[in-house]
Amino acid sequence: MSDTPAPNTNESPEASAIRDALREVMDPELGMSVVELGLIRDIQIDAKSATVFMILTTPFCPYGPALLESVRATAEKTASVPTTVEMGTEMWTPEMMEDGAGGDWGLF
Repeated sequence: MSDTPAPNTNESPEASAIRDALREVMDPELGMSVVELGLIRDIQIDAKSATVFMILTTPFCPYGPALLESVRATAEKTASVPTTVEMGTEMWTPEMMEDGAGGDWGLF
């Protein structure tokens, strides 16, 4: 585990393409994408590799391993380079969700 970088608001076009593709990776319990939930904290990509920095909604998420692999596989397919996923230690809060996403739960 590593410290999670702050979300990157100035992503490269390649990183933005990965983030868009990750909208298809759904948390099976919550029915929302990992992007909507704010779990994808940063994406770094270069000519030979990509790294996705993410967190889980809870450290004991039963779907954690499957989510990590889905994120890795989706990012790698999109980037066409070997991709790793690094788990951050940052605690998830509902405020990390994209604007408007919490409305589905009646939170905001």
